[in-house]
Amino acid sequence: MRLLTARPTVLALFAAILTAVLLAPRLLRRVQAANTVAQSTSHTLARTPVLVELFTSEGCSSCPPADALLAHLLKDQPVPAADILVLEEHVDYWDSLGWHDRFSSPSITQRQKNYQSSFNLDDIYTPQMVVDGRSQLVGNDSAGALRAIAQSSRAPKLALALSPLKSDGSRISGSVSIASASGFPKADLYAALVESMASTQVASGENGGRTLHHVSVVRVLQQIGTSDRRDQTFSLALPKDASPSNLRVIVFAQVPHQGAIIGATSSSAAPTALYQSASAQ
Repeated sequence: MRLLTARPTVLALFAAILTAVLLAPRLLRRVQAANTVAQSTSHTLARTPVLVELFTSEGCSSCPPADALLAHLLKDQPVPAADILVLEEHVDYWDSLGWHDRFSSPSITQRQKNYQSSFNLDDIYTPQMVVDGRSQLVGNDSAGALRAIAQSSRAPKLALALSPLKSDGSRISGSVSIASASGFPKADLYAALVESMASTQVASGENGGRTLHHVSVVRVLQQIGTSDRRDQTFSLALPKDASPSNLRVIVFAQVPHQGAIIGATSSSAAPTALYQSASAQ
């Protein structure tokens, strides 16, 4: 009688152990996947937007390494707490020294001069990197850039939300909303129309014979309002030599007189053609 009672108990125990052994790897994979998703979500939510500006020129032989550093910051996002947004801004004072930079603009040179004043610098130079309008450094200083970005990522920022972009073939339009500006100083709102990727075969000047590669090149930069308005629309002229599919918009809030940048956001997709939107309805 004892043997007959014990036998099914042993079989049941063996079956339970076998089931646990077979299911354990599957359960472990599910737990690991859940943890990975949770960590990724937490990591993404914790990132603070930080805007990195690089003043550069295709005529400057010291600038390509800085251009490459800017691309690395954008692509690899090496600072865990920061969502790094970048603007590659081409000055025009190199244009008379052997090569005309097709992306150069006097307004970008003026923006750099404004930073010269706010940072109390003796002169302007390339390559120069400015992080969140709070600090400046030589544009190819990788360690210095990482430190400045990490420090800036700890500052509170305005929450900006950018609508999907629309294009009518000559202009790109959109809107930006601010969740709350409470506790922040009044700031100027800017929209930058950038060319996501570009390359140039330089024929003369200090970089003659080289092919230069660029990311997030500023084509249009204009003030669109101030942070004391909750919702604002904007319209930017589309450069004739630019492809809409290669364009993005970065909107940022900056304390007047080119002070600290206290908020930034970027479009996640290229603008949609208005005629496409109409035909889809």
